[in-house]
Amino acid sequence: MRKHIPFTALLLLCLCMYACTEKKQSTNTFIQIENGQFIRKGKPYYYVGTNFWYGAILGSEGEGGNRERLHQELDFLKSIGVDNLRVLVGSDGSRGITAKVEPTLQTEPGVYNDTILSGLDYLLVEMAKRDMVAILYLNNSWEWSGGYSQYLEWAGYGKAPVPAVDGWPAYMEFVRQFPQSNSAKALFASYVNDMVTRTNRYTGVKYTDDPTIMSWQIGNEPRAFSDENKEPFAHWMAEVAAQIKSLDKNHLVSSGSEGKHGCEQDMDLFERIHADSHIDYLNIHIWPYNWGWSPKDSLQESLPRAIDNTRKYMEEHLAVAARYQKPVVLEEFGFPRDGFQFSKESTTHVRDAYYKYIFDYIADEANRGGLLAGCNFWGWGGFAHPSPDHVFWQKGDDYTGDPAQEEQGLNSVFSTDTTVEIIRNTNQKLIYP
Repeated sequence: MRKHIPFTALLLLCLCMYACTEKKQSTNTFIQIENGQFIRKGKPYYYVGTNFWYGAILGSEGEGGNRERLHQELDFLKSIGVDNLRVLVGSDGSRGITAKVEPTLQTEPGVYNDTILSGLDYLLVEMAKRDMVAILYLNNSWEWSGGYSQYLEWAGYGKAPVPAVDGWPAYMEFVRQFPQSNSAKALFASYVNDMVTRTNRYTGVKYTDDPTIMSWQIGNEPRAFSDENKEPFAHWMAEVAAQIKSLDKNHLVSSGSEGKHGCEQDMDLFERIHADSHIDYLNIHIWPYNWGWSPKDSLQESLPRAIDNTRKYMEEHLAVAARYQKPVVLEEFGFPRDGFQFSKESTTHVRDAYYKYIFDYIADEANRGGLLAGCNFWGWGGFAHPSPDHVFWQKGDDYTGDPAQEEQGLNSVFSTDTTVEIIRNTNQKLIYP
């Protein structure tokens, strides 16, 4: 005998099924990881993206803001297949400090420049319109956005040295205190809470519910800075990753690490940090000029060595990734312009050859479902016009891919560079394999 289901019960059943389907579809809009691959919209996701650290400043309506340029940059990047941007949430501390990004976001602990927050909201809205995703990093080992040194200063450790003024030894000695400073780390933890739980003013969508964000990143090149700090550093990284996961169940979490080079040359430390269940994928950075592989007076001659060392560095870290079946992203790499010139009119033949090696490696990984899932080259200069009157950034200058402490144009990829075609061609292979 067939039983009849009451209409109200049937309606409730249908509504529940619809809600479950909607929830599943909503969850699937976020980038996830399956079998060591990023999955976006149900498909493996491999990419050539860029560093666009100044995106939130450009998106603001205050000093430094230029929404017309932001639209132009995003449209151009999308046209060459770049849909992945690594962005600084904001810089910390007082303004007017040599080699620091301005305007700053966090002017005092927990006190925020609302125009920069508005700029970050706006950036995410514009990226969503273009189906782009962001990696948002929250801290920095280096002085150009405050980070370690600023939190220590706020915590009462004295005036933070500025490398350009006081020298690198003084700076390194100062920031090595951060991994063991509970007070400085507590200030940062409060900042993490504020940023991760933010609601976008333009959409009313919580950041935790916004699929435009691919990953929260603990910091830019977080380091222990000494052998004695390895244990507290690893513990702190795990703490922050767990904190972010407790606040946000939807997004990936990454470290921002340089790899072995940022772990006191200790691969065991790198592995320990990235084996943590709250760290979803591995990061590495590679800098041939900075690391002495390609001296500025022999960029062409040293290219084979730079490529060989790059291959070895990637493979060393891919071996760790294979043990945990987590993807790897080469999130920073750069190469100077020919002749170590800074002008955007100078050529980039050697850089193009170096970039092509990395891009071809990623394309090969995509074809075989490998673990090197993508890269973010450093950095996008786009339509910027660096000042001809001085080498380093000064207030009022266009933002390029090079932060204030570096020569403007040193590693920037401008829209007029021949490098752009290599990026476009590679992304076409990745999007249409």
